[in-house]
Amino acid sequence: MERALAVVEGTEETKQLVREAGELAAGVDAELFLLHVTTEEEFSDRANTLASIPNYDTEYSVDQARDGARQFAADIGREVFEGLDVEYEAVGALGDKQGPILDVAAERDCDHLFISGRKRSPTGKALFGDLTQSIILEFDGAVTVTTV
Repeated sequence: MERALAVVEGTEETKQLVREAGELAAGVDAELFLLHVTTEEEFSDRANTLASIPNYDTEYSVDQARDGARQFAADIGREVFEGLDVEYEAVGALGDKQGPILDVAAERDCDHLFISGRKRSPTGKALFGDLTQSIILEFDGAVTVTTV
């Protein structure tokens, strides 16, 4: 492992995954990137909420959404790695999750990806798709998955 990407969410399971990714990366002197993706739906909801505030004429931009996602990843990193000697770079993205995850991994030339998955039945995967499954199939490198 030379460069690893850990996908960050706010759950305790994801925080544990990020901590393990950091410890592994530090142990082999690998670069670590923490990524949080704001979905289009979350972006739209926030933009609509801000637009509905009377006398508030500032728009919520795509750049603000990406920066907010980056800040979220940085905050999780600070919390999880407190007291540890783990270096990382926080990254924020906007999109459908799979695209930004794979794009950031490619841009940063990552060879390992850490992601938290959800337990689903085979029928659930077939009907609704599964982000973790698609990442495993599309990513050209090792993928570590924890299930919630």
